[in-house]
Amino acid sequence: MFPTASNAASVLSTDLGVLLGLMVMARLLDPARLRDRVLFGVTAASFLMIYTLWRWHDTLPTFDLTLQALWPRLFITLEIVAISYTLMSILILTRSVDRSAQADAAQRALARGEQPAVDIFICTYDEPMEIVERSILAALALDYANKTVWVLDDTRRDWLRSFCDEVGARHLTRPDNKGAKAGNLNNALTATARVSNAPVILVLDADFAPRRDFLQRTVGLLLSEPDIAVVQTPQFYYNPDPIQHNLLASGHWVDDQRFFFDVFQPAKDAWGCAFCVGTSFVVRRERLTEIGGFPHAAISEDLNLTYTLLKRGFRTVWLNEPLSFGLSAEGVPEYITQRARWCLGTIQVALLRDGPLRSRGYSFTQRWHFLHGVLNWLCKPFMVLLLIAPPIYWFAGLPAFEADYLSFLRYGVPALLGTIIYMGWISRSKTLPLFMEATHAVTCFAVTATLLSAAIRPFGRPFKVTDKGGDRSRPRVHGKLAAIFGLIAASSAAAIVWAFVSPNAASEISSIDYFNLLWAGIAMLIAFIAFLVCFELPRSEDQFPIAEAGWLAHRGEVVPCHVEALSLSSARLAGLRRGATTPGSAMPIHLDGLGWIDASVESVSKKTMQLRLQPSEAQRRQLVVRLFSSSCGVITGQARLRGALAGLARRGFVGR
Repeated sequence: MFPTASNAASVLSTDLGVLLGLMVMARLLDPARLRDRVLFGVTAASFLMIYTLWRWHDTLPTFDLTLQALWPRLFITLEIVAISYTLMSILILTRSVDRSAQADAAQRALARGEQPAVDIFICTYDEPMEIVERSILAALALDYANKTVWVLDDTRRDWLRSFCDEVGARHLTRPDNKGAKAGNLNNALTATARVSNAPVILVLDADFAPRRDFLQRTVGLLLSEPDIAVVQTPQFYYNPDPIQHNLLASGHWVDDQRFFFDVFQPAKDAWGCAFCVGTSFVVRRERLTEIGGFPHAAISEDLNLTYTLLKRGFRTVWLNEPLSFGLSAEGVPEYITQRARWCLGTIQVALLRDGPLRSRGYSFTQRWHFLHGVLNWLCKPFMVLLLIAPPIYWFAGLPAFEADYLSFLRYGVPALLGTIIYMGWISRSKTLPLFMEATHAVTCFAVTATLLSAAIRPFGRPFKVTDKGGDRSRPRVHGKLAAIFGLIAASSAAAIVWAFVSPNAASEISSIDYFNLLWAGIAMLIAFIAFLVCFELPRSEDQFPIAEAGWLAHRGEVVPCHVEALSLSSARLAGLRRGATTPGSAMPIHLDGLGWIDASVESVSKKTMQLRLQPSEAQRRQLVVRLFSSSCGVITGQARLRGALAGLARRGFVGR
């Protein structure tokens, strides 16, 4: 049914033709056009389906109850889960919607009428002052008169109450932490109903600072149609996640959430299935009242909220604009904990009696969109098998599938090329091969463990908050995780060596051995990248890129300067003569809107000068609002393979 190529030259020429054809399509087609998305999607899906049929028909041994027969079937089962997820993704991505024009019209209508009151709920658990103040001060600075800021303090801190009283926010607590975040929100829902009772509620996590026009852009859209219950905006981050940071790739590699927020959610919105992501969204109070408040049966109260509302005919719409900036997980353990929590929350919603997979009231489209989200997590065990399959083949003699390298070149490589190039095209260069796989590898063992434990005990485990803030100035080593990936990388490398030096090695390497040698090399590289991530580099305070004129007080004179970057405690200046000053000398700086700020020289290079700022408390709070409520960030929005590889090489061979 699936003939093998007679020689390597013919199959390689075919693969080259496929590659060139896909690259031409990526160059000529526009992902903004429906016709082009369908055409490219069908092309990529066709290669995948041909590969899947070949795998099922030609690469499985005869069935019996032995490891030689069961291991390949376990592998192909999880592989088909991953392929199904990819095919469903391609189907979803044939649609997309941009609601910015609708938000423009709604904003104009809102400006002509009366602004409805808004209660702003800032959820906080144990974040330090330097984190939570950003959200509070930025919320107070929103360009919206009829608002009340409520700080929902679930650890009942006296210093936070005093801070709220000082700046003009309302402080709310409760006697226990029942229901975790959903319980905290429901307590606020009840408490504020007796005071402000605003018809619109903005929900923010403690580390997310809204842009000044957040409510102007979202409130009108929320009220523009009666069936819109939630307007959700994407999460943007002002710091690199641990994978970007530890691979020295923050300027060339986007965080793994960008594809989801910037590409998938607008596509899901076009299908009527966008969902709430827990922060930076506005919701109608009356809709919450109708469903009995924020759902708390699952730890993913955001996902649960969307599907509870969908069952009653109310939508979540996605406004794909950078209206808030928050703090990405800073360390590898926090990053993994966050993903494992999202996984468990999705599985819990799937198991609920009134959830989208078990209850009536949901459309077929809503159900399969939710199933798509479940499959996202069920793909993680396949990554585990991808990493461990080569050593199992070389040391235990168990192939994951029986195929020679020529057959894989003929049927597997076109499917890989189609998927990689299509995803890069549809995401507008937000994905990179190898780096994407390494990102998934970092979390695959923890998520797989979560799935296994959820199969036994899906409910009843405590809500784990992602730790943020604190001292990150020292390097950290995560030994257990490093040992796992180090062992995989080493065993894959050993398998390659063993293929040549083993006493039982054949005098001539077979075609199936060639295939598994290539596989071992790729697994070794992915595991090695994940291994590097486990050695965390120190972090310093992030500087925000700006382009602003300022003034320096230097030797009794006031001289102009150009500010390139700014943080709460430092500034980088450009265009100053080297030798004009020395480190440690006082050099106050004047910034527009802030006045004169005490500062001293920290370092001087050929082209730049670093200043250490000592702002007053009032100036520091102004800086918080200025930096964290503006639409700016330090992370790139587009992936660049050359720069990412250069950072990886520098980290792998130089160490920093």
